[in-house]
Formats: sequence, structure tokens, C-alpha cells
Amino acid sequence: MAAIILLESSSVMLAPWHGLSARIQGNIRNPVFEEVHGEDLWSFGPANPSHNKLFNEAMACDARVVVPAVIESCIEVFKGLDTVVDVGTGNGTALCLLVEEYDRVENVGGDMFDYVPKADAVIIKWVLHDWEDDECISILKKCREAIPEDKGKVIIIEAVIDEKDEKEDSELTNVRLMLDMVMMAHTNTGKERTLKEWGYVLDDGP
Repeated sequence: MAAIILLESSSVMLAPWHGLSARIQGNIRNPVFEEVHGEDLWSFGPANPSHNKLFNEAMACDARVVVPAVIESCIEVFKGLDTVVDVGTGNGTALCLLVEEYDRVENVGGDMFDYVPKADAVIIKWVLHDWEDDECISILKKCREAIPEDKGKVIIIEAVIDEKDEKEDSELTNVRLMLDMVMMAHTNTGKERTLKEWGYVLDDGP
């Protein structure tokens, strides 16, 4: 977890928080990360190698925690799959955890809004929460185009916010607020979603 803490406490990621209240109040028009750094998170990374390295290390750290648990709980999902593509992969750690030999992994550059490589299954982990509904639907349509109709699978790994937390005095309500604020500070249109909100994206997407 050290890489995640180092990323979130870095000057790059902390700076947008200072403009968040101004953004909410309508005193600045651009998303706060873009207002502070002159470009969005996804453009900033490639232009700043040290930050990009730290970002990828944090995402890899998360994958090492999350992916084994997903594999263990959903082992049947992965049976019969010969090829798997990890969309929005960063440095590919999540996919490497799914294969026995690293030389079976092929890195394919590109834009997930334009094209997703053909495979039996698509894994998309903690990517959709970075984008608004219409953008998520666009990504998921590309994922659907990449898989065969008969056995293709799109495996989505994301948080699902419990709507009951909105109605009850629950500690998880503050967790949702924190997650949403992180999205507001670091992305242009991202947000965490309830099951109902995910239903809208999935029904209109694949």
C-alpha cells in the first residue's frame, strides 16, 4: 500500500485539492486537476515520467491486492478462456497475475475509446469510475466488439456504493463522500456509482 500512499500524498495529487472548493462554488470553470496542472491526469502522466512511474506503481499495488481475490471468488468465470485483454492496464500487472508465464503477455498501445484488441474476455479494472456515463458506455461498446458473441465475457472490477448508506447513519457514507471527492479532484468527469447507476451504464452499454 506504500505506493498508493506515496501517490496520493505527492505534490501533484495534493495540489488539486486546494482548488476543489472553488470548483464546487463555480469560481473556476475547468476541472481542478486541469486548472492546476494545465492538462488532465491522463495527459499529464506521459509528459511527467516520475509521476507516471509512481502512478503505475500505485495501480500495480492495488492490482496485487484486488486481482487474486477476484480470481479466487470467480474462478469459474475464467474457465475456457484462451485470450484475455486488460483494458486501461497501466503497466499490465493485473493481467500478469492471470497468467503463469509473463512471456504470454503482449502489450498493445492505443485508445480504448477507438479500439479494444480481440480476445475471449476483457478485464477492465478501476477504469470506468474515471469517466462519465456516456464515456463508460462508449468504452463498454468497444469491449463488446472485441469479444466473441458465443462465449465472450466483459469482467468489470469496480466499487459499488450501497444506496442504503445514503439513508442511514453509516460510516460508509463518509467513505462514499471521500471516494467521490477523489474523483472530483483528480478526474474531469469520474465518479463512484451505486448499483442503480451501474445498471444504467451497463444497460445502455453492452
